[in-house]
Amino acid sequence: MLHDARLLLILTSFGSDCMGPTKLILFVCVENSNRSQMAEAFARMHAGAGVVAASSGSRPSGRVNPRAVEYMREVGYDLTTHTSKSLDQFNGQEVAVAVTMGCGDECPLVKAKRREEWQIPDPKEMPPEQYREVRDLIERKVKLLLATL
Repeated sequence: MLHDARLLLILTSFGSDCMGPTKLILFVCVENSNRSQMAEAFARMHAGAGVVAASSGSRPSGRVNPRAVEYMREVGYDLTTHTSKSLDQFNGQEVAVAVTMGCGDECPLVKAKRREEWQIPDPKEMPPEQYREVRDLIERKVKLLLATL
């Protein structure tokens, strides 16, 4: 089975004859363990055909935050299938949109047609209700982004 990132590279390189070119959205945060993972998940949940979502980090933690897994399960998404990935694998790759989550991270080697900085607070140490509020904020922002593609 192909690793998610390699599959994404194939999809974005060749597109789909029946749908037109595939648009890749890349969500970036330092550790790729929390906010960017949730954003990727919501994009996968809400995107239509022709849109592929991925996430990565400049210093990936190597794991998805267990709290992100728990709170995404509440909305019907299984984050246990995700891995914390390095931004390096996307260097030189063209993406439709690169979204940084507000952690001061940049992705200058990613060829993004459009860039957005969302300034999402890090919920890692937040109490449950505040964590859910951040999760829901990410979902709203993802839906707005998808509506502009």
